[in-house]
Amino acid sequence: MYAVIKTGGKQYKVEEKRWVDVELLHKEEGDEVSFDEVLLVSDGDNTKVGSPTVVNAKVTGKVMKNDRKKKVIVYKMRPKKHYRRKAGHRQHFTRVMIEKIEA
Repeated sequence: MYAVIKTGGKQYKVEEKRWVDVELLHKEEGDEVSFDEVLLVSDGDNTKVGSPTVVNAKVTGKVMKNDRKKKVIVYKMRPKKHYRRKAGHRQHFTRVMIEKIEA
């Protein structure tokens, strides 16, 4: 069984007993989290597609950790003008273990 949820302005395909990295949720490690914006639910045979969300569908999970991703280098350069700027960015994320998909 899998579902497509929307959180942090992005859509994620999630399955039970699997983890997913989502945009930072301000929750502590071990806290329960639920996602109410479920766009699609499928159990292999039946598929429910919402317009825009599936009615009475809910995905629950547990926060595993809050961390930062690998560094992304941003480099700007204007040739022949001696202009160079180098910056790095590490995006914060929350790892969530999906426990239950209710449809």
